[in-house]
Amino acid sequence: MGRNMNIRRLIISGSMSLLLTYPAFAQEYLAQCQVLPSQSALRTQLQAAVAAMNGGLANNMWATLVAVDGTVCAVAFSGSTSAAQWLGSRIISAQKANTANDFSLSNGARLNGMGLALSTANLYSAVQPGGSLYGLQHSNPVDPEIAYQGEAATFGTQFDPMVGSRIGGVNVFGGGLALYAQGGVRIGGLGVSGDTSCTDHFVAWRVRHALVLDHFTGVDGVNSAGTPPDDNIIYDITATSNGGLLDPVGTLSQSTSGYGHPMCSPATPSPSTLPAVVP
Repeated sequence: MGRNMNIRRLIISGSMSLLLTYPAFAQEYLAQCQVLPSQSALRTQLQAAVAAMNGGLANNMWATLVAVDGTVCAVAFSGSTSAAQWLGSRIISAQKANTANDFSLSNGARLNGMGLALSTANLYSAVQPGGSLYGLQHSNPVDPEIAYQGEAATFGTQFDPMVGSRIGGVNVFGGGLALYAQGGVRIGGLGVSGDTSCTDHFVAWRVRHALVLDHFTGVDGVNSAGTPPDDNIIYDITATSNGGLLDPVGTLSQSTSGYGHPMCSPATPSPSTLPAVVP
């Protein structure tokens, strides 16, 4: 009995020492996530965005917010329960948020004085064989211990077990966007998943705009059709002779810009129907 009490005292003492040793880490985590919307705000705007005209399969969806350091801050779903969406899309949404945050920059970060926003949709062609970023999709893998831990009943709630950890991951199709506060300051990333990749992008774009986190002052993107150039999805992949992405001998179709994304269906809406980013 006495030995057990001593062990408990050691555990409690050690835990208190860790808390006292790393207060800066705890404060940094709180500060990083406090500048982002709450889980309830994310869910509200996700539900509104899913209800808009986005093409696709009419599925419910998952959304994840990560802080600028990659920490997962909020996870939400649009359906009535967590079972109303594709389960695999929960982790994909976090992966997309991480990717967009990892490969976008704030106003003033580059040598030309500008920031750069790259959506996950902008990465599709760039990571194909022969593309300028080929191999990127194999870097920074998802941490499986973070991704699959915890009780399923908490998935998509404010107690989602991914919250507070860095999940990592790189995703290279539509649905991930960097988040920009006033002045073009990158404060994190948003990922949406659960439908076609084009619909994922459309929903993510609407959610970011509704949360007023698309301030592109001093930030541009690879989509020259935007005003200013932005990170909207680009449909400029040349159709092959057989109408697909690969010709009969397996050669990948070419994107004019180098950052194009396939159209998911003939009913896919035009990106021009999405709201413009704001100053």
